[in-house]
Amino acid sequence: MRSAHLIRLSATLVTTLALTGCLDDGGSDSNDIRVGRLNYNGFSGLTYQTQSQRGTTNANGEFRYYPGETLSLWVGDLALVQDVPTQKYVTLLEFVPEVRAALTDPATDDEGLSTHTIREQLLLDNAELRNITRFLMSLNWMGGVTKGQGIAIRERVISQLNAALPNLPEPIDFSVSEAAFTGSDEEVSPANRLLAEICFYPEGHSLCDEPPTKEAIELAPSRPENEADRDPNITYKEDLENTRDRILDAIRTLDDTLPNDLESYLSRELTAITTAVANRYYLDEHVASHTASDTGVQSVRIRKIKGAPEIGNIEAISTRTDQVAIHATNWQEAEFDYFVAGDAGGESELVVSFRPEDSYRWIRKQLRVIIR
Repeated sequence: MRSAHLIRLSATLVTTLALTGCLDDGGSDSNDIRVGRLNYNGFSGLTYQTQSQRGTTNANGEFRYYPGETLSLWVGDLALVQDVPTQKYVTLLEFVPEVRAALTDPATDDEGLSTHTIREQLLLDNAELRNITRFLMSLNWMGGVTKGQGIAIRERVISQLNAALPNLPEPIDFSVSEAAFTGSDEEVSPANRLLAEICFYPEGHSLCDEPPTKEAIELAPSRPENEADRDPNITYKEDLENTRDRILDAIRTLDDTLPNDLESYLSRELTAITTAVANRYYLDEHVASHTASDTGVQSVRIRKIKGAPEIGNIEAISTRTDQVAIHATNWQEAEFDYFVAGDAGGESELVVSFRPEDSYRWIRKQLRVIIR
């Protein structure tokens, strides 16, 4: 099994991080360097390293890289992943090698077109993926991750995490079963032991105090039934019990992140990335009109905002083949051809699904063809 070992950053890395600093929100200072993002809404506060770049992900979860490099990530001194291929968007699915490999095998939808979305959803049951996701969601300063929000891992959380890591009885292993990773009853898992040492409240908050011990509670006097008999200078048994309960209830566990919340979060992020990628592409036109006698082959080009489309594969269908038929597709030229086959008054929707060369994602666009 792969284990996320407790790795202390080397003095060289610490020095480099200090010199490099966090990634600014705007652009890069080199024509060749790229800016990638972890998920769509990002993880802030993670340490990253490529073959040439080191730093901390910013509020948008961004990191710098050169094409062809790989990415390694830490949360504080805890290694998360290593050697993940860099690209514009890096998702949690790509953190796990076997999941990453499976993403390149698209599924087929009811229309017979290739799609990555079905494959993504089928892969969400991977235990290692779920363990990493649940752990990172648990470190979010505000707790639950709502729609449109990223995960913010604050320096206060990281410093407490680093202090607790050396005291764990065994390292955190993301590759174990979900039950073992989230264990909190008979045998508390290393990840839950780590979370128990982190207070997600401002420094000095009462909920960050050590809870009163059971022994201290037993030795304290009981609160008098008559309120007039109570001494404001005495901490009673009931007061200590309430304080203990509040502090213990404030401790996070991995079970606080429900399976449905985990899956919803992953699905939202994946959908947002697909939408962002799709918005970079467009067809020559959205509606085309031809006379019934115009039966010549018509070509439609796929365009990309700021650059050539660079398509890796392409498929196309007509929803009414008796009206408009697909003639051919050409991924090298990023285009597809069709011709009118029906009478005046007819129409059809042409659906083209294509995969950009630098992605496993299949993008879908539509063209309405009207016969007049």
